[in-house]
Amino acid sequence: MNWASRRWRADELRDLKVFAGSASHELTRMIRQYLGIGAGEVAVTPFPDGETFLKLQDDVRGKDCFIVQSTCPPVNDNLMELLIFIDSLRRASASRITAVIPYFGYARQDRKSEGRTPITAKLVANLICAAGANRVLAMNLHAEQIQGFFDIPVDHLTAVPVVAEHFEQLNLPNPVVVSPDVGNLKTANQYTARLHGDIAIIDKRRRDGDSIEAVNIIGDVAGKTVLLFDDMITTAGTVCGAAHLVREHGAKKVYVGATHAVLAGPACKRLKEAGFEQICVTNTIPLRDSCRSELGNIQVLSVADLFGEAIRRIHRHESVSALFDEA
Repeated sequence: MNWASRRWRADELRDLKVFAGSASHELTRMIRQYLGIGAGEVAVTPFPDGETFLKLQDDVRGKDCFIVQSTCPPVNDNLMELLIFIDSLRRASASRITAVIPYFGYARQDRKSEGRTPITAKLVANLICAAGANRVLAMNLHAEQIQGFFDIPVDHLTAVPVVAEHFEQLNLPNPVVVSPDVGNLKTANQYTARLHGDIAIIDKRRRDGDSIEAVNIIGDVAGKTVLLFDDMITTAGTVCGAAHLVREHGAKKVYVGATHAVLAGPACKRLKEAGFEQICVTNTIPLRDSCRSELGNIQVLSVADLFGEAIRRIHRHESVSALFDEA
């Protein structure tokens, strides 16, 4: 995935502006570095009552503007800032506004699992459209059908090429990709195709209304190096339960890879106690210093070049999906 070796003329990106939201400063800096463009300047100031005030310090009239903002914790603050950012650009006469959302919060609230509950992922999509975004660029949405919640174009990236390349370079013996549940099977197949290993699936059963238990494995993991892949690690209950189960079935070593390191609540403690050989995540969400120090075996991979190339292609009206044919 050496897109950076392909140089482009400076005037190709003349009308491009990439702004950083408060949740994604470092990722945005790396995206700009890939593109070879300067910073889009903005001042974000909290009012004493908790309101967010934002002022653009660049002229954006007629510009193609991208806002990079993960709606990670604090989710509501970061989401509101994104909406205000979009509105500011719209009122400043930007020609096109793209919301770049590396991690899309509320993605798991994508359906009515029981009566009298909201579909909040759709509500958030409506808010982003109403604020004035012209398109969305996101990575590893919890469910691909969330793209249909938006009434504007959505470019959906996957971190599979970045994470898979990392594990390819480790040259692990006897690898087997394990899907922590049936719903993650498509992603597991994508990793299996790239890593050329076997595949296994964990069968999870609901014990009661609040807890799920991993009870069985479909496939052989005995004596193998297990690679667990998921779209996100939130409280780490799923991956840690899966690690315990594959060890019971004879796995020699267990690695875990995920796109979004939400790491809420007891996640860091659980991951530390689970004894993974390595925990691999991407920088869609900034990793907290406390988790970095607690988890000495965590590896953070950058998706900045992937986002940078997607932004360049959107700006140049080129194919984004072809990007993965080349990866």
